Amino acid sequence: MKVELENVKPMDIEKRSFEIITEELGDTKLVPGTELIVKRCIHTSADFDYAENLCFSENAVEKAIAAIKDGKCIDTTMGLTPLEGLMMGTRSGDIDAGAVTFIMEKEGLNTTGVSNLLNKKSGVLGISGVSSDMRELLAACAAGNEKAILAEKMYYYRIKKYIGAYAAALGGVDIILFTGGVGENQMECRREVCKDMEFMGIKLDNNVNAKVRGEEAIISTADSKVKVVVIPTDEELLIASDTMDILNK
Repeated sequence: MKVELENVKPMDIEKRSFEIITEELGDTKLVPGTELIVKRCIHTSADFDYAENLCFSENAVEKAIAAIKDGKCIDTTMGLTPLEGLMMGTRSGDIDAGAVTFIMEKEGLNTTGVSNLLNKKSGVLGISGVSSDMRELLAACAAGNEKAILAEKMYYYRIKKYIGAYAAALGGVDIILFTGGVGENQMECRREVCKDMEFMGIKLDNNVNAKVRGEEAIISTADSKVKVVVIPTDEELLIASDTMDILNK
């Protein structure tokens, strides 16, 4: 059966954000010779539903990873919708299609019901049963909540797995860029994602990482083959700028 999808495009908000961040990276003084490094960059926009971040319909602009080659985004974890890819605050991320039909049959769900389940009741909220907010999740983890701890581990694991996949797709990686609410502000996320990645040439400076919050910084060690960088982004400004461009055409 052939399905025609007219005027339907995959999510490209994150791809534009990645390209803007890459332009900023090219201008930053943090990494000498950045014009070479950006040839193979993995950009992680790890973000939950923070109040200061603009979100479309719950957590639409929430979190994704992109593979950037020669300054252009060649792949991103988001597909036709934000449901593909990483586990999000309320979204499941990658899931076995067979599991979807199994749940529909077992729970008696129609397409609207399963869409609601996967988009609004899954992800970190669904696994932890606590919240879709990373701050509340970390507090529950500190209190010893086992489901919250599981959700946290799954969240970090999914990011790490995609970094490995995109490093393979790029033929290696020169820089890993953290941005977005969690990527910019949560040192725990950056620490756990980069943990045990020395085989890829990633060596995190834990002392520096622990001090960085919402500011530009290199958080890898001086002898790390892969630079690990934090650069804040401004998706609200990006969307406003693109909106103005459209209105002025």
